Amino acid sequence: MNTAELKQYIKGDRIIWIVIVILTCISLLIVYSSTGALAYRKAGGNTSYYILKQLVFQGIGYLIIIAMINYIPTRTYNKFANVAFLFAIGAVCLGLVFGRGGEATGRTIPLGPLSFQPVEFAKVALVLWVARLLANSQKDQRLLSMAATKIFIGVATICLLISFANVSSAALLFGTAMIMMIVGRVSWKFLGTFLIIGLAFLLTIYFLAPYLPKDGNFGRIHTFRNRIERKFFKTPETAEKGLTQDDFAMIAINRGGITGVGAGKSQISNFMPAAYNDFVYSIIIEEYGLIGGLIIPLLYMVFLTRSGIIIKKCNRTYPTFLAAGAATVIMLQALINMAVSAGAMPVTGQPLPWVSWGGTSQLFTAITFGLLLSVSAEADSEADNEDVEDDDFNTEEAIIADEEVLLTENTDGKL
Repeated sequence: MNTAELKQYIKGDRIIWIVIVILTCISLLIVYSSTGALAYRKAGGNTSYYILKQLVFQGIGYLIIIAMINYIPTRTYNKFANVAFLFAIGAVCLGLVFGRGGEATGRTIPLGPLSFQPVEFAKVALVLWVARLLANSQKDQRLLSMAATKIFIGVATICLLISFANVSSAALLFGTAMIMMIVGRVSWKFLGTFLIIGLAFLLTIYFLAPYLPKDGNFGRIHTFRNRIERKFFKTPETAEKGLTQDDFAMIAINRGGITGVGAGKSQISNFMPAAYNDFVYSIIIEEYGLIGGLIIPLLYMVFLTRSGIIIKKCNRTYPTFLAAGAATVIMLQALINMAVSAGAMPVTGQPLPWVSWGGTSQLFTAITFGLLLSVSAEADSEADNEDVEDDDFNTEEAIIADEEVLLTENTDGKL
């Protein structure tokens, strides 16, 4: 396949494609650097094992994006949104019953040599479902109020279930739904009520945690409370012995300075269990300094800006909300990860999208990118068709005008 043929398949916003490629390069560099200790423990010292695995998953991710852009119209997601959301609820329940505890975004369902994190699928399914409800109710305020009520019930259900696996993921889904409803012109009165209930839910979990069993599915609720107390209410009872991952992250950032210690020269990653995942941003700063630390948020800001341009181009409601939801879930997750690494938030377990090491998270991040780029590609195609129609219309007008001139000349000649 030559370059011209490849360009036919690489559709959608070119700037977002460039951002994805740059994030891929950063991901491979930092995963290779930060998984040395992990390779020593679990891969017999084979330091190339995890970078090759990351390369495979990201390669599959690129194929998924290209397939979505070229072969799946956005209206297809509208048709299957309800089924996807119900499947996501079922998968989360299966994860709670049969899954094993995971370091990243909650409980993981083992599938032989592979594993599946239902929470990652739930992020995509929620975007599809909320976009469908909002799109189908824009013509009538009464319908919009009914749709908002359905969204509240659905989001409350899935967030409650996910909170047993990972409270931060539940908060991420809640925030995504909230922003999508703002875009969907849901009344501020309803949004305020929605926000108050969400905050009340988090406070209830926090104060109820000491009275719940510490084993089984309630363990993550205890983890949620403990992380908040260690972050904001440090006492001799809540303090951990020795250096925590938060402490190592601050040391990594301090070592990085302005220019960093150099690619592949991180030392802190050898002591941090989640250096390649939750705290990958601090390792980036250690190796590439403040300069590298600024490039990462800049890339995500470019992604957000281009996403806003895509949303403005949309002429139909469902693609508009689909793009808004896809951009929101990526941006919120990125902001949470970077805030945790910088010490501004308690540890949450959210990976840095398309940068942190992982299998399920990479594939479903690729699907999220695919949703946004599909909307972009269709908007560009519709704009091109409109230009062609305008050109055809102008051509027809010119032909009619020429015929009128000829007719007038012939008539004058006869006279």
